[in-house]
Amino acid sequence: MKNTKICTAIPLGHQDYLAAIEIQKQLHKKVSEGSLQNLLLLMEHANVYTLGRRGKLSDIFASSEFLSKYDVQIHHVDRGGEVTYHGPGQLIGYPIIDLQTWGGPLKYVRALEQVISCTLSDFGIVSDPNCCPTGVWVENSKIAAIGVKISRHVTTHGFALNINPDLSYFNQIVPCGIPDSKTTSMADKIGDTISMQAVIPVLVEHFEKIFGFQIEWGKIEDESEIVIQTNPS
Repeated sequence: MKNTKICTAIPLGHQDYLAAIEIQKQLHKKVSEGSLQNLLLLMEHANVYTLGRRGKLSDIFASSEFLSKYDVQIHHVDRGGEVTYHGPGQLIGYPIIDLQTWGGPLKYVRALEQVISCTLSDFGIVSDPNCCPTGVWVENSKIAAIGVKISRHVTTHGFALNINPDLSYFNQIVPCGIPDSKTTSMADKIGDTISMQAVIPVLVEHFEKIFGFQIEWGKIEDESEIVIQTNPS
């Protein structure tokens, strides 16, 4: 690919939410300084409700007993948007992308929506990312949420695609500040279970095409130093 920038895709498996925030901060600094190229972090989180910059605690209905019983954390974060849920069975993508020569915030968000929409299409799910508020929707139900932050032209936070999560956790919040919002998943629409491992390579392939990057797979070798090893064995 002539003049195409590299983007390293890094599957991280299950990650504590606050640990993932710290990893993003360290990698954001390196990408901003130019010591690392673009990155796409892919992971799952344990049960957590997060509130973006416009998020209100009143949009979380869960009782203290519910939060304690199911070990659900609540965190205020610096992304855009309001309240959402992350949990097992949900693919979390945190692109750390230098937008300075790629495009602006709106183009970036629309590209993320397109990546998810194309991924869903490959699994026979028809979505419309453009007819509703930010995110990806299937028959008026939200299947993927998007909330980003851009600092020094470099992105953090990103998207959450519902593959096979327990959707009942969404009943305890006003998702993304939209009352009576319905939520769905790939498993619901397909009518069968679907694995994270089946979805990740498809999504990364569309990410590569839509963003115009050359994807290389990597891993974080040492969390304390955030060393990237490209094309790990």
